[in-house]
Amino acid sequence: MSNTTTAATAPADTTAKQPKAVWAVAFASVIAFMGIGLVDPILKPIGEQLNASPSQVSLLFTSYMLVTGVAMLVTGVVSSRFGAKKTLLAGLALIIVFAAAAGLSDTVGQIVGFRAGWGLGNALFIATALATIVGSATGGVARAIILYEAALGIGIATGPLVGGLLGGISWRGPFFGVSVLMAVALVAIVVLLPEGPRAAKPTSLAAPFKALRHRGLLVVSITALLYNFGFFTLLAYTPFPLDMGTYAIGFIFCGWGILLAISSVFVAPKLQARFGTLPMIALAVGLFAADLAVMALFAEHKPVLIAGVVVAGLFLGVNNTLITEAVMVSAPVERSTASAAYSFVRFAGGAAAPWLAGKLGETSISLPFWVGAACTAVGVVVLLAGRKALAHIDDHDPAPHSVEEAQALTVGD
Repeated sequence: MSNTTTAATAPADTTAKQPKAVWAVAFASVIAFMGIGLVDPILKPIGEQLNASPSQVSLLFTSYMLVTGVAMLVTGVVSSRFGAKKTLLAGLALIIVFAAAAGLSDTVGQIVGFRAGWGLGNALFIATALATIVGSATGGVARAIILYEAALGIGIATGPLVGGLLGGISWRGPFFGVSVLMAVALVAIVVLLPEGPRAAKPTSLAAPFKALRHRGLLVVSITALLYNFGFFTLLAYTPFPLDMGTYAIGFIFCGWGILLAISSVFVAPKLQARFGTLPMIALAVGLFAADLAVMALFAEHKPVLIAGVVVAGLFLGVNNTLITEAVMVSAPVERSTASAAYSFVRFAGGAAAPWLAGKLGETSISLPFWVGAACTAVGVVVLLAGRKALAHIDDHDPAPHSVEEAQALTVGD
């Protein structure tokens, strides 16, 4: 990711002239990444219409995260044994079914359960989408990953906007919209994507756990877990104190997603080159903690909350890119193994964060922001305390646009 701007200077027509199979997978990737912020604009309407508290509604994120984190341990095992296309289609099929089921639900509990199934489908999909694009694209790995990262950025930025527009019709709209779009993508992939070869060596299920024995990887993973408490306070709780319509929430989080995408691709590499990876991770996470503290101080002032959400995209984009690169070189293990271990600790360990933010918000409007800021600040302390185990990360010169780096960036975002 750190060399995006260099590779981006390649002729645009080479990147654009890709097989139809590549565009089918890229389209599906955009829809999959939309799911990250798609439900933000409809959190409050779901709570109001289904008589649910903020903590109950926030479980939509908790179930999704928990299953995604655990599933990332096994997606490599599945894809290495059954092939990328079958894994890709299985993931899409699960998203189609569970997104539609969520739209048909009558209780928050049902939606929470179906979001868990959605998380499993998404994990299977993102574990194989990048490899599929790289294997089918023309023009080299770097150009294929540029296309993949573009899909990621578009999905993250437009997810809240689409959620707001469809949610303005009904809170069920975003769920049905994803299901329909994914059905289109599934048909396109069935028709256009040829069956690829299976991996020569099946992935080991125990490898990610063994990788966490390395202190550097463990330090980065725990840092990300703590930072997740702040991240999901922002994502899952802020719509409640904002108390605005679905369109407004959609546009606000769209602004957040745009800044996140821009800072991930363009800002982070420049800051990394000038100041180093570890100092910039610490600074980005520290600034995010400060941002949450300001939101806590002015929790009853909507303009401050809006600005806090949008500006947070800058810090989160920088952190996600750089901490991903740190993961890739933090331990002497395969990058895919390091990514799986990191994803498991970050998402499964931080799955309680959305529920906790909603529960605290039922007591005090500002308390979730204070707790999120405190956890995020502790993440900085953990990172700096373990800096000796990560002293080597700036000595590593990663290959431009490595597949593993872009794959880990997906789960990082």
